[in-house]
Amino acid sequence: MSVSRLWQALALLSMILLAGCATGPRISTDADPSADFGNYRSFAFYSPLAVETDDYSTPSSSRMKAAVRRELESRGYVYDEASPDLMVNINAYVDERTDVYSTPQVETALYYSYRARSYVAVPYWTNRTDVYRYTEGTLNVDLVDAREKALVWEGVAVGRMSRLKPAERAARIDSTIAEIFAEYPHRAAAR
Repeated sequence: MSVSRLWQALALLSMILLAGCATGPRISTDADPSADFGNYRSFAFYSPLAVETDDYSTPSSSRMKAAVRRELESRGYVYDEASPDLMVNINAYVDERTDVYSTPQVETALYYSYRARSYVAVPYWTNRTDVYRYTEGTLNVDLVDAREKALVWEGVAVGRMSRLKPAERAARIDSTIAEIFAEYPHRAAAR
């Protein structure tokens, strides 16, 4: 193997490792073990959604609904406002967070020693404290049994928020909801 091939292989390996370290939202899901997902065929959205606090939709809430609808329809569910088996609710909120890290460090100070008649370096301990402030966002997708009025599945994504342009925000919503539904193991029941 030539040296240039070796460097190319190392560069490719390091890019793969760095891509694996990229941080996305933390996804968690929970399902009602007594729910019979084999009976669910259709869905509809609550009106208004929890994310629509002022009883009107926003571009972000509309995007969330579209992404959830796309994910459910790709699993064979049918949108049916008249008599849905599942009701879908979406909620999102943000929190201001602070992380504080304290690291011990050794510093030295010079003191004059009259016995040695010179300056002597004396070590002492200090703590370096770093404070990081950031915004954390949480996105919940709830699937509720329409007849029983009981939560049967919940997907939650938690991650750091960043300032995004509208097109980037839309892509982030789509990818986050796709990651949430990647943890949803069910398909619609056959008719």
